[in-house]
Parts: sequence; C-alpha cells; structure tokens
Amino acid sequence: MATNKKYSLLVIRWLVGLLFIFSGLVKANDPLGLSYKMQEFFEAWNWYFFNDYTLAFSLVMNVFEVLAGVALIIGWRMKLFSWLLLLLIIFFSFLTGYAMFSGKIKTCGCFGDCLPLTPAQSFSKDLILLVLILILFMYRKKITSAVNPIVAIVFLVASVATVGELQAHVMKHLPFVDCLPYKKGNNILKEMQPPPNAIPDSVVMVFKYRKDGEVKEYTTETLPADLDSTYEFIDRTDKVVRKGNATPPIADFALFTMNDTDTTDALLQSQDKYVLLFAKDFSNFQKWMNDDFKKLMQELQQKHIHFFIVTADKQNAEKIIGNLPADFLLCDGTVIKTAARVNATYFVMNGADIIDKFSYIDLNKHLGEL
Repeated sequence: MATNKKYSLLVIRWLVGLLFIFSGLVKANDPLGLSYKMQEFFEAWNWYFFNDYTLAFSLVMNVFEVLAGVALIIGWRMKLFSWLLLLLIIFFSFLTGYAMFSGKIKTCGCFGDCLPLTPAQSFSKDLILLVLILILFMYRKKITSAVNPIVAIVFLVASVATVGELQAHVMKHLPFVDCLPYKKGNNILKEMQPPPNAIPDSVVMVFKYRKDGEVKEYTTETLPADLDSTYEFIDRTDKVVRKGNATPPIADFALFTMNDTDTTDALLQSQDKYVLLFAKDFSNFQKWMNDDFKKLMQELQQKHIHFFIVTADKQNAEKIIGNLPADFLLCDGTVIKTAARVNATYFVMNGADIIDKFSYIDLNKHLGEL
C-alpha cells in the first residue's frame, strides 16, 4: 500500500512538474505576450498603475514556473515549494475563473499564443492542477529529494539561467517560435478573413421606447401590438445573443499615410516587393538608425524596393520625416505590439505575403538577401 502511494506521488510530481516547466518555457518564448495579457487583466480591474511593471512580472513568473517544476520533480525543499505551488495555483484559478465568468478576457494566456485555451478550458485545467497540488501539499513531508543538495542547487541554478537567457534572447531577436498571425510565411489579407466555416455572431435588434414615463426594451418579435405615437422611440441597438467564431486572426490591421489616407488595400493588393519597419515609437531610434540601416537604404534604392516606416508615434515621426529616405505610415500601437515584438522589427513583404521578419539587431545578417 505504501509503495502504491509513493508511486502515485511520484507520478503526480512528474506530471505537475513537467506541466509547469512546459508552461514556463512556452511563455518564456514570448514574455512580452504574457505582459500584454497581464495588462488586459489589470485594465479590466482598472489597475492601470501596474501596467509599467507587467514585463517584470512576466519575466519573473516564467522563471519561477520552470524553477518550481524542476524543484517538484527532484523533490527539493517540498515544504517550501508545496506552499508556493498551492498559492500559485489558487491565484491562477482565480484568474481563469474570473476570465470565464466575467467574459471580459477571451484567452487566459496560460500557454501563451502558441496554445490558446478558452477561459473554460483554462479554468478546468487549473481545477485539476489544484486537486493534484493539494495531494502533494498533504503529503509534502513524505517527499524527499531524489538528489543531494549540491546537485539540486546546480539543477535549479541552471534552470534559472537557461530561462533567463532564453527570455533575454527573444526580447532582442524575436521569439524562436512565432505563433502570431503576423508570422513569416503568412498572408496578411488571408489572415484578415474569417476562419473557414465560421459561425457569425447571432444578433437581435433591441428597441427602446418610453411610454407613460417608463422605458422598456423590445425585440422585433416582442414589439407591442398597440405601438403608436404614444410610444416615444429612444434608441435601437444590436445585441449579441450567441457569440460566434467569425473573428479573423487579424481583425484591426490598417495602414494610413501621414495625411490619414487609408492605404492598406493598395499596399497589400500590390504585387511589389517592399520593406516595412515597424517602430511603435522612436525611443530607441538611435539604436536602429545605424550603419547597417544606411547600408540597407542604399541596397533598397539600388534595387528599387520601396521602404516604409510604420509607427504609432505620429508626433515624433513628423520631426524626423525629412531626414530619412522612407515613407511613413501610421498604424495602431496595439497592432504594432502584436506584429512586432521588438521595437523595431523589419518585415520583408511581397504584396500581402510576409517573406521575412527579423529584429533590427539582426539586420546585418539579412543585408544582401533582399
């Protein structure tokens, strides 16, 4: 009996530990994505003052998930980590439960953008994990380390260093695995179309009328039979009664000239090769406007390839617009943060096709390939 219990605890440790390691590594591939998801939660609660710290929270959270997973598998200091894991899964369960019951958060970001889960799926997963971690918590005193303390510390330090280095790399060079609709090889116009066999939202028209000082709502089916001039019309709205899945992967991509002319279709429908540099703002302008940038400008001019700088920072763009051999386009800042995780990021385009995509830091590797 004791052997079966020991074996069951070992299986649970490995299952929970590997899941936390996997979750941490997937999100470490794109820590900015997790930070944006945290901002979504904070904004739903009107906690805007936390927005400046979400990236730090994201980086620490990803490291801790992997660290906790490794500690759990080797059984190191289970009295401490069982408490930490229990508190963490209670917190996660609260977040996913809030997302599911409030309807304000579409995806919870548990496994980043690579494995999007619905709030209901995320909440169910966390409830199962909560049960498993409660079992480990109850028997924490019976779990002993599988390795000696020095080896355990080496494993944990190596885990922290590996995840830290991974996150530092992708923050400069873009994620290793791009799971967003703006990834290399995608066609932006196709990504702007609803998924095949998509079901649109089911919408009903709701009418508001005032009669005898009382305001009531009616649908087309429930309009009163005696509707006449004694009913004062107030408003008509469309109410979603059943949510569909017709939202395209890219729903809000639009490019405007500095004169606010929409040039999205003209550019994406073209058959020309061109380069877009997505720079949300110009806070690191001096970093990407370097010698490699100047070489790129010469190469593009020689090959007659058009170059555009896409930004959400119109004010600062107007200050430098005459100093660069490029056309400036305006785009929503949230779209740019999604399309380009590094500020700034190059997109090599052919019409709507994304031929290549890379960070400004890696520009020297791509010179001569355009």
